[in-house]
Amino acid sequence: MILTQGELESLIHVLHRCPHQLLGMHPLGDGSGVVVRALVPNAKQVEVHPVHEKDKTVIKLQRLHESGLFEGTTPKANRVYAYDLVITDFEGKTRRTRDAYSFLPTLGEMDLYLFGQGNERRIYDKLGAHLRVIDGVAGTSFAVWAPNAQRVSVVGAFNNWDGRYHSMRSLGASGVWEIFIPGVGEATLYKYEIKNIRGALVLKTDPYGFFFEPAPKNASIVWDNTKFTWTDKEWMKRRAEQNALRAPVSIYEVHLGSWRKKNSYESFSYREIAEPLVEYCRRMNFTHVEFLPISEHAFYPSWGYQVTGFYSTTSRYGTPDEFQYLVNALHEAGIGVFVDWVPAHFPRDDWALAHFDGTALYEHEDPRKGAHQDWVTLIFNFGRHEVRNFLAANALFWCERFHVDGLRVDAVASMLYLDYSRKEGEWVANEYGGRENLEAVEFLRHFNHVVHTESPGVITIAEESTAWPLVTRPPYLGGLGFSFKWNMGWMHDTLSYFQRNAVYRKYHQNDLTFAMLYHHNENFLLPLSHDEVVHGKGSLIGRMPGDDWQQFANLRTLLGYQWLFPGKKLLFMGGEIGQRSEWNANQSLDWHLLEMGPYHRGLQRFIEDANKFYKATPALWLGDYDYDGFFWVDCSDHENSILSFVRQTNDRTSRVLVILNLTPVPRHNYRVGLPEGGFWKEVLNSDADIYGGSNLGNLGGVNAEQYQVHSQPWSAQFSLPPLSVIAFTPVH
Repeated sequence: MILTQGELESLIHVLHRCPHQLLGMHPLGDGSGVVVRALVPNAKQVEVHPVHEKDKTVIKLQRLHESGLFEGTTPKANRVYAYDLVITDFEGKTRRTRDAYSFLPTLGEMDLYLFGQGNERRIYDKLGAHLRVIDGVAGTSFAVWAPNAQRVSVVGAFNNWDGRYHSMRSLGASGVWEIFIPGVGEATLYKYEIKNIRGALVLKTDPYGFFFEPAPKNASIVWDNTKFTWTDKEWMKRRAEQNALRAPVSIYEVHLGSWRKKNSYESFSYREIAEPLVEYCRRMNFTHVEFLPISEHAFYPSWGYQVTGFYSTTSRYGTPDEFQYLVNALHEAGIGVFVDWVPAHFPRDDWALAHFDGTALYEHEDPRKGAHQDWVTLIFNFGRHEVRNFLAANALFWCERFHVDGLRVDAVASMLYLDYSRKEGEWVANEYGGRENLEAVEFLRHFNHVVHTESPGVITIAEESTAWPLVTRPPYLGGLGFSFKWNMGWMHDTLSYFQRNAVYRKYHQNDLTFAMLYHHNENFLLPLSHDEVVHGKGSLIGRMPGDDWQQFANLRTLLGYQWLFPGKKLLFMGGEIGQRSEWNANQSLDWHLLEMGPYHRGLQRFIEDANKFYKATPALWLGDYDYDGFFWVDCSDHENSILSFVRQTNDRTSRVLVILNLTPVPRHNYRVGLPEGGFWKEVLNSDADIYGGSNLGNLGGVNAEQYQVHSQPWSAQFSLPPLSVIAFTPVH
């Protein structure tokens, strides 16, 4: 035996931090040959067979210890060569494999240096499990960050889930452990067996895993997510050239598990849902789909917001390739794809990220900084370079591997404030004594910079519910760098207004006008999201006052107002058909409602036509954030609850007059000012009978008179239907 007693102990107890130094083939120190060692538990015999050498000398290894440690030497070789291990077990079965300990590391010094800096933007190509062919040998390389672990092994069915077989090597001070295992192919299940800093053995899934077992199981799965053949080249080219701020953006927010279901228990797969979802969104004229998180999550009732696999699509609906198929199909139909992204927190599951190597690795140790009060989850340590790298690269991963066109970042406010949902004494101030999370601010700026520079045309959207300044301004101006921000104030005020009985609305007209006082502070997106139809809030239609007719008239007016008001649009699925019940993630939308009378079908048709009009009318999107893109014609008629405004392009070639009558009383001969003369065509009327309305209108349009009203040089008399929004464009 050439090993020292200490080296022997480190191998048989699987404690050596770099087992490759002792296992595998090595030249003897005196130049007299080579020595080969292998740790193969449950092996009766192990032989070394040269692969390419002319001298086919077989080295029969001798058992050094009952643990399965074998060793052998030969004077016939004075250099290391390629070889196979031929292993015979106690049942007489023989298998042949290349030795995992005969390969050099698959990560280089620069990879590790950049990771340590937090700047390896495609770290997902380095860490995790990757199918490779090295020296003609097919297998999988594994790499994981666990700086405080005593030992890390890869386990799976290929080694009987026994951590003694494939103990990984530590790559110096980087904290990364690595090994290449020959013969491990795609679809192989695996985990990391970690002897953590406390000496406990724990099984962990791969933080960079590309695929996972369906819950409640949680093993990672070796997967190649680069093999899909994309056919959306033209879409990607147009996306890179487009400025979303000056383009139509009408988003259909979808929860994949409950949009439509096969039956009460089974959801459609990514591939199966592609055709009906594409057809529906195309018919309804939405420009984009936004998916609630499709990252892997163990707890289905979290709707995906408690992520356990940041680099994996959830296996509930199929493979990563099938999700790529869905995105590709949407792109081919001219429909963009956004996904919800959750860097604010992660769950406490002991098999996932929490206390990964026995220490607070991804999270803060101090619960005043690292524990989320609202969701009983953990908060990322945004100041740690490797954690920042994990998250920023993850954002880029979704843009590059899955061609997503935008990331809507969940719960940004919870990231920005150290005292978020905390009482006095439950939080730690920053270095200046303030409540701002400076590390999170820097991370968000970094993330936005990385996404916008590496993936031109991809947009980022902040769900930020406070008045934090400059959310959608570039970092070099002191902003966070997002493309858009959800206008939560508009959403709250608008829903509050529309829920009121019409008789009281005259006292609350400012709820609808207030949004324009701060509209130009940010690039706002107007959301009526899933958050507004859960947790006892009821459905949108259920919150409208009055009888059936009035409820649907109110909802058509609300949605028409959303579509015609400045800012991009988002509507959660079911809102467009007047879903009566609160959203339930366990069941399909109530599509049968479309067969029950004219109101549900009429509302759906209204959204279809509103989207069509919106996309075809530059005044409604080209100048969303221009000061000249909007002006109130009259917002002072509180007594009658009537509002009117104009949307227009800077060159005035596209103009839309919008009038809202927010009571059930029709108004005839109601004079409204106009910015130009001629004939104004009625192009949208939420009261049309095809939408379920009373069919009161203006007989196709009105002729302007040179009579000054509302500070406008022209005006006309209009018939205003009850509870309606109507729109007119000038005919040139």
